[in-house]
Amino acid sequence: MNDDQQNPFESPQASASATSQSSETGDATGGLIPYKNVPALISYYLGVFSIIPFIGFFLAVPAIILGVMGLQKKAKNPHVKGTAHAWVGIVMGTIFMLLWGGLLFIGFIGFAASR
Repeated sequence: MNDDQQNPFESPQASASATSQSSETGDATGGLIPYKNVPALISYYLGVFSIIPFIGFFLAVPAIILGVMGLQKKAKNPHVKGTAHAWVGIVMGTIFMLLWGGLLFIGFIGFAASR
C-alpha cells in the first residue's frame, strides 16, 4: 500500500491518537524508566538490591550517593525524569545501610566480647 493511501480498516481517530501519543512519550518505555538520568536509575537498583544480606551494606552506600546525584541532575534539567527512582534509592539505601551497619556493629561487638 502506498504512503498516500489510508488504511480502510483504521479509524481516523485511532491514527491521530497514535501519532500524538508517540510524540508525547518519545520512547518505548512510556517514560517509566528514566534512561536519561543514569545516577537515579542505578541508585534505584542498588537500593532495591541492598536488601541482600552481607552485600547490602556495600550496595546501600552508593545507592544514597547516586540518588542525591540523580536529584541534582533533575534539578539542573527539568526535562530529565527519575525523581521517584532517586528517592527510592536514597530511602532504601538509608534503611538498609542502618540495618546492615547496625548488625555488623553488633557482630563485631559480640566477636570482641567473646575473646
